[in-house]
Order: sequence, then C-alpha cells, then structure tokens
Amino acid sequence: MAPLLDTIMRHVPPPKGDLQAPFQMLVSMMERDAYFGRLLTGRIFQGVVRVGDKVHGLRLKDGHAAEEFEEAKIVKLMKKKGTSTILVDSAGAGDIVSIAGFSQPVIGHTIAAIEVMQALPSVQVDPPTISMTFSVNDSPLGGRDGNQLTGQKIGERLIAEAESNLSVYVVPTPRQDAYEVQGRGELQLGVLIENMRREGFELSVSPPAVMYKFEDGRKLEPIEEVIIEVDDEQAGNIIESLSHRRGELIDMGPCAESVGRTRLSFTCPSRGLVGYRSVFNTETHGSGFMHRSFLSYESYRGPLGKVRKGALVSMASGIITAYSLISIEARGILFVYPGLETYDGMVIGEHSRETDLEVNPVRSKELTNIRAASKDENVRLTPPRLMSLEEAIGYVVGDELIEVTPKAIRLRKKVLDSTKRKTMRRTMKDI
Repeated sequence: MAPLLDTIMRHVPPPKGDLQAPFQMLVSMMERDAYFGRLLTGRIFQGVVRVGDKVHGLRLKDGHAAEEFEEAKIVKLMKKKGTSTILVDSAGAGDIVSIAGFSQPVIGHTIAAIEVMQALPSVQVDPPTISMTFSVNDSPLGGRDGNQLTGQKIGERLIAEAESNLSVYVVPTPRQDAYEVQGRGELQLGVLIENMRREGFELSVSPPAVMYKFEDGRKLEPIEEVIIEVDDEQAGNIIESLSHRRGELIDMGPCAESVGRTRLSFTCPSRGLVGYRSVFNTETHGSGFMHRSFLSYESYRGPLGKVRKGALVSMASGIITAYSLISIEARGILFVYPGLETYDGMVIGEHSRETDLEVNPVRSKELTNIRAASKDENVRLTPPRLMSLEEAIGYVVGDELIEVTPKAIRLRKKVLDSTKRKTMRRTMKDI
C-alpha cells in the first residue's frame, strides 16, 4: 500500500478550507444513535469546531436566501479511525466528522457558526413518486413468526428510517396502526420492507400508489425516463409491453458497444413501471438492461391497459391439500403447494380470466373402507409460482394487501370475509 498512498499524497490536492474562517459544514449523511440521538455527518467546509460551541442550522429558502431554523450546542464530536469511531474535542476544515446535539437538520442542510448566515449549496433530491401504507398484520396467521407486531413499533421503525433516509417520508393516517410511506419507487420501499421483516416485524402493506399533482385544474403524474438495452429480436415485445403501460418511444437505434443489441428510450408514467422489472426480466430472459430516472410531472396519460388477470381466492381456512389443488390448477396459475396453511380471503393463485374466482383449497377426499389414503393415486401438480417480495409489490391491485412476516410473504384481500366481498362488488356495480 505504501506506493499507492505516496502517489495519493503527491497528486491529490489537499482540501482548500480556511481554518481562520467561521465554521461551516454541509450535512451529507445522517443516522440515529440510541444514546446520542441524531448524528449529522459531513466534511467541514471551513473553520474549526469544538465540543461546546454554539452553532445553528441553515437551509435554502426558495433556492436562494438562507433561513435559520435551529440553534444548538455541540454535545459530541466524532471522527472515524479505521473501522471504529472515536470522540474528539475539535476538528478543522477538511475533516469528516459526526456531530450530536441537533434534532431538526437533515441531509442538505448547513451547520455553521452563529455569525454565519449563508447556506452551502446542496444537491436537490428527486421528489417521492410512490406511496404505500404500512399497517398491523391482522390476518388469521398473524403473530406467529415475528416479535415486532404493534402499530407503535412499526411507527417508531418508520420514523427512524425517515430520519436517516432523505428520500423517504412518513405521513400519519386516520388509523393509529397505519402509516403512509412515500419514496422514490417500489424498489426503494421494497428494500425497507425486506429490512423490517429481517428485524422481526410483521406488517400488512398496500399496493403502491402514484402521487399525483393538480395544477390549474390539470391532473399531473410523475413521468420517468427509461433506457433499455435488449437483443434485437426482443425489442418488439418490449415496445408492445411498455405501450400497454402508457410508455412513449422516444428513440431507437443499435448499440454502438455491442452487435445484435438495440437501445430503446422511453418516457413512461411511474404507475406503469410498478412491477415491470420482473416482467422485463422474463421477456428478456435476464439478458436485458434497464435504467430509469425521474424526468418531470406531466399531464395524466390515461388508464393503463390490462396488465393483470383475476385472482384465485381461498374461501376456507385450513391446510392446503393436493386433492383440492388437482381441480384448481386447471383454472390458472397456483402460488401455493400442499401442506401450507391458508385462510378465507388469501390469494392462492392467478385466475385464467379477468375476474376473481373463489375456490376451496383445503377440500380432502372422503375416506371409506374401500378408498383409503394409502390407495390414492399419485398426485402430480405443476410447480407453483412462488412470489418474491419485489414481485408481490408489483402484482397486487387496489383491493389486495401483502402480508409480510419474517418467514412468509402472502397475498390477501383487504376484506377477508367472502360474503362481505360479494356485497361490496354488488354495491360497486349498482353505483
């Protein structure tokens, strides 16, 4: 390592901060400590800071003038030494430090001495475009796998995430056990859900909902730029698939870097890209590349084409049997296999038609003195389609939920009782 470090010393210029100027630092990372509270991390732009100094937080108002919003005293000052964190009494320009003592500043805000009233420029973060509702798991199988079950625990975990993740917002709902979580996309929220289930949480998650805006009586929706590289023979299927999702083809041409590949540029609504990642991987057999980024808010492009069929919904509770699945698998694609436990309102498969179908997956063969369990014919079922969390987020529709536990991911209807669901469907038809 010695030659590498010597080269860095010769060619990498030192920081240009002025140690004699008043203290100023831009917050670039944030975390929460159980003892110290909120920790703000960043590189000191100029000046020197010491433990006990009085400083204040500044933010840009309307992108121009700086606004003061909190005064505090530096309680602790920390620096990294290798993989460990050490406490220091002071630090100067060019040092990367973590400061404890503030409760409000977030990433992009400026921490400065009291006499400084100028905020440092920061990078603008794309606004959230997708929201999902996180609530308590109230299914008949709830409470068996996890140890973090209450709405209070879920709320505390989400608020802690919002404090350390600038692009995640947590909004209370009229229900005390439910929270609206806003983020940049279903992948970001999927990572949060996966982390929570690994920490022992059980929760119910609603389908992703796009965050619309209204200006001058017009309905605006978030539009994303999508760049795709696929094999030439797959380009037609991709164009057709995204056109059903209200995508518009902007540019198409061969890839300069590789032969036999086509590069496609689209603009597509965020709602049309929900769940498209798994569809894209299937259509390209894993050989395609897709990059998406937020573009702007534009006029609403109209309803999407039919991208999903109906569901096979369980109408009984108990252990799923192979005998019942023999007749059910002819109606569509199964998500379950014999031996799993189900309940009334759980989605166990995809119907071959566009309407939901209620089925009984726990029905067993009647046994007599002639027909015994050991005499049953050898049952051979098609392997089920097991949903991952990412696929489930993109698959569920408005009247469904995702039940997430440390050991299982299940799809279910919001209203579990089949009689109530039928009444609701009749009411919607009358309206």
